[in-house]
Amino acid sequence: MQHVYYLLLRRLRTPIITIIVVYAISVLGFTLIPGQDDQGNPWRMDFFHAFYFVSFMGSTIGFGEIPFPFTAGQRAWTIATIYACVISWLYGIGTIFTLFQDGNYQRLIKRTSFARRVARIYEPFYLVCGYGITGNRLIHQLDSLGIRTVVIDINQRLIDELEADKIALSVPALCADASDPNVLNLAGIQNPLCIGVLALTNDDHANLQIAIDSKLFSPQRVVISRTQSKETTANLSSFGTDHIIDPFTIFADHLLLTLQTPYTHLIHDLIVNPHHRALAVPDQNTLGRWVICGYGRFGQALEEEFKKHEIEMTFIDVNLDQRNAPEGTILGLGTEADTLREAGIDTAIGIIAGTPDDANNLSIIITARDIKPDLITVVRQNSGANKPIFRAAEVNMIMESGHIIANEIFMLIRTPLLVDFFELVREYDEDWARALFLRITNTLNGQLMSAWTFHANQNGSPAVYASLAQNETVKLSYLCRDPRDRDESLATIPLLIKRGVERMMLPDPGTPLQLDDQILFCGQKQAKAFMEWSVSNHNTLRYIKTGKEGPDGLLWRWLSKRKQQRV
Repeated sequence: MQHVYYLLLRRLRTPIITIIVVYAISVLGFTLIPGQDDQGNPWRMDFFHAFYFVSFMGSTIGFGEIPFPFTAGQRAWTIATIYACVISWLYGIGTIFTLFQDGNYQRLIKRTSFARRVARIYEPFYLVCGYGITGNRLIHQLDSLGIRTVVIDINQRLIDELEADKIALSVPALCADASDPNVLNLAGIQNPLCIGVLALTNDDHANLQIAIDSKLFSPQRVVISRTQSKETTANLSSFGTDHIIDPFTIFADHLLLTLQTPYTHLIHDLIVNPHHRALAVPDQNTLGRWVICGYGRFGQALEEEFKKHEIEMTFIDVNLDQRNAPEGTILGLGTEADTLREAGIDTAIGIIAGTPDDANNLSIIITARDIKPDLITVVRQNSGANKPIFRAAEVNMIMESGHIIANEIFMLIRTPLLVDFFELVREYDEDWARALFLRITNTLNGQLMSAWTFHANQNGSPAVYASLAQNETVKLSYLCRDPRDRDESLATIPLLIKRGVERMMLPDPGTPLQLDDQILFCGQKQAKAFMEWSVSNHNTLRYIKTGKEGPDGLLWRWLSKRKQQRV
């Protein structure tokens, strides 16, 4: 705020001095020019009356001549001072209007307002640097959980869209360079309530700078950064960035998962992105050669993953010399039928349109289908505005980097145990994955999937914690019962128990829980609400365990315990 006052006073310095000088000369003139009183005697105006008259005359109020009618000399001086005062006031007011319209002043006011809003946050929040497709989706997801966010983006249009967006919680937002340490300070990077920094800009160097600044200010704070190059990934890893999200590598991994273990991928897709449904069916033939259009960062990630599993591929790229493309790469965009035939599209199993241009990618898919209608089609979507067009194209898989990054980050924030779960899932075969997939879909019964974690500690599950602290047995099955009717089960499946370094996959319902256990569940959304009731309310948990409702509240529980001891 001091900078605002400083800029305001500096810009108004000349107008204020001008007004003071005009007023001083006007007042002095009225005290020197002789007048007459009502008796016709010589009379001179004192400084008080002169200042009083100039004050209302200079502001064009015009109360009249005081305290006596003016002489010709005084009226002549009045005419001169009227024009001088009006001009000086117009100069000052015009300067103020110009200042308010000045871009630097408006940015300074917005920064000051932004800093004040951040300082008034009294609950944990995430600092989100970059409000593109990823930032928008992630902020909505965090908002649905009641988690506060602070946003920085270098594009004013995106900040305007955020301010007009339908978000329940107030989101302080600033248009500025997030890699500037001063901006990060304004955004609360040193605030102890800032629980994590999400570097989501389109500039790898900016993301790197944000991650470095965050770790320097608070080494223990969680930092999640997106990246688009191997060099930046290595640099981010070197100083302890907690999670590095490369959308191209992630999608290439998911694509391989779909081709080789489709049910494993369906489980992942069902839990992480419940609104999305993969169009490829598990029994579809995916063995064969692939044509990949574009050997940029996406194409290189696909090549790396495909080589690991010895999958044959042919690349098409327009810049063979600059990209150091592999041997056998066809020169061209892939939008021409001749180029696709040269790449062997007639004998390929599928095509991947992975160029950075959405129009070219759609053209590639349409042209390839005209040649071979039964191709498996995978397309890269670069702009969120083209979503309806890509959905209408009815391709088998769509690579949308913004949603991939948002889903991965939201999973890390909401249910980090899912990382352990998916890591273990890959160790099982497809028959096991198919059985689990059918079990999950039967449990959902057409409802949307939800995944959540309960921690057997005082903060996460106070009722469970109190029972375990008193050496009472709490079985996993207790949490899966309906608190309204203990004979009914909730529509949920326990996926994983993490106990220290031990991880129990699909634990038995009769497993006794221990203090500090972390339990991962999936199921219908309403099941989570009922389960929260069970793990938080002592009386509810007692009813589930024994079928009897006991006294609630600390005092009544203490009295009941004393009574039982006497008996």
